[in-house]
Amino acid sequence: MDQVKIGKFISQMRKEKGLTQKQLGEELLISDKTVSKWETGKGMPEVSLMLPLCEKLGINVNELLTGERIPDEDYKKKAEENIMNIMREKEESIRKIVISVAVCAVTLLAGVTLIVVAGTLEMETWLRIVLSAIGAFVLIGGIAVAAMEDMSAGTYECKNCGTRFVPSAASYLFGVHTITRRRLTCPKCGKRSYCKRRLTH
Repeated sequence: MDQVKIGKFISQMRKEKGLTQKQLGEELLISDKTVSKWETGKGMPEVSLMLPLCEKLGINVNELLTGERIPDEDYKKKAEENIMNIMREKEESIRKIVISVAVCAVTLLAGVTLIVVAGTLEMETWLRIVLSAIGAFVLIGGIAVAAMEDMSAGTYECKNCGTRFVPSAASYLFGVHTITRRRLTCPKCGKRSYCKRRLTH
């Protein structure tokens, strides 16, 4: 989905209805900053807000996800395209998670092997230091790459208000987590909870 195009469409429809960002936000019980984020293409409305948003703007969800008005004759085609886009987004998120796990596994194996070799085999001190440093660099770099891939795979959903969001790098890295959930602070309601990973925006 083209978030920038969708954002411009939301802005256009809001202005046609004579609403400010603040007024639209108040009607949807969200902040004007959230509306601004949508309209600049930096975020998408969470699923729970799509129907109320469409109702306020006088459009349907298919038009919202397409980012334009859809003539009746093109409606079915656009609906199929939107479904395919969501499926592709889900596949891309799964691919990123698989890459993240693979990079993490290879990194741990390579880094730990280098450090163990440096610590157990007979060798010059300078070589031991170099191997240990390379091992540490591989571990830190690999884990960082794996974390970035994993962080960009989908979104997290607040269990309190249902908002979907992408966490900041710091909150992601330091958030206690299980395989499918991570303890994060929701940017909408401000509550900290174990948010469930979702593979789509």
